[in-house]
Amino acid sequence: MVSPRILVVIPARLQSTRLPGKVLADIHGHPMLWHVYHRVKMAQLPLEVLVATDSEEVAKQVDSWGARAIMTSPDCSCGTDRIASIVDQLDAEIIINVQGDEPLIDPDLVDELGRRAIESGSDMVTPVVKITDTEILMSPNTVKVVIRPDGSALYFSRCPVPFFRDSEPAGWVEKTDYWLQVGTYAFTKGVLQEYRQWSESALEKAEKVEQIRFLEAGKTIQTFETKAQTIAVDTPEDLAEVRKIMAG
Repeated sequence: MVSPRILVVIPARLQSTRLPGKVLADIHGHPMLWHVYHRVKMAQLPLEVLVATDSEEVAKQVDSWGARAIMTSPDCSCGTDRIASIVDQLDAEIIINVQGDEPLIDPDLVDELGRRAIESGSDMVTPVVKITDTEILMSPNTVKVVIRPDGSALYFSRCPVPFFRDSEPAGWVEKTDYWLQVGTYAFTKGVLQEYRQWSESALEKAEKVEQIRFLEAGKTIQTFETKAQTIAVDTPEDLAEVRKIMAG
């Protein structure tokens, strides 16, 4: 049996709201996106790594590395929209989405995503990390995943789910397993083609979590636990932390 073709797309929007121009922010002599691209290139399973962007400046940088960039509309609202808009141009059955603001991405995690996508046959696969810190659990900036016994996702929320009515939040992480979504995904090409036909739902608008759109369309999202640590650069403080880690 021939293994499905796997490639990685790195969506890279230059005009980020919280940290404009972050994908080209300098980290020890190279743009952040350069680090993401070269980390992903270390993975074994993907046959190609390319960048999807609405910025000519980003595309020129990518071309200078000998990599491939595909231009997208500036109207794409998120990374999934950006990838879905070009999916017909991609010669692969499985597409892995690695965000352009994760310069510490683990190449082994990329390979694991590819393997899990092949083995599970799910429409989408995403890694999760067990939450042991109450601050992370209660933060609206983190997306939590409710998981069925078979490992498939039941719901995504910025709120802690389940909610323990009769006890203080400080003890909730000891009562049950809470899971943090890691912002890296593997999709089938087919589900991304379908995604373009779905409207943003009321639940997705409320939570600002795009994975809910897949669940409401009846698609399966398989999760798996990972120990890989990564930092998504959303603020100047995040950027400073990544520079410090990479210097070490």
